Amino acid sequence: MSGQDPGANSTKLLAKAFSVLRNEEEYCQFLGDLFTAGELEILAQRLIVANMLDECDTYTRIAESTGASTATISRVKRFLTGGYGGYRLVLDRLREKGDL
Repeated sequence: MSGQDPGANSTKLLAKAFSVLRNEEEYCQFLGDLFTAGELEILAQRLIVANMLDECDTYTRIAESTGASTATISRVKRFLTGGYGGYRLVLDRLREKGDL
């Protein structure tokens, strides 16, 4: 066993697919094809949860505001503070652009 993640190549292909998109409209087109409306809502919810956690909102307030379960909030917090750095990168860049 090589120890390599078997999904690594698929993940890289997906990342490359996103990298060829040129604007927000193209991202929305691709996301609409790739995910169901429910899946997109869940992904967007996680980003909102990450932002609220970053702003030190309480789990109770986040759950009430977003409808996310405390398990989802905990999972997002775990990745926000000790994951791959993706949430941090996106939140910081959205703030730089004034989108948060």
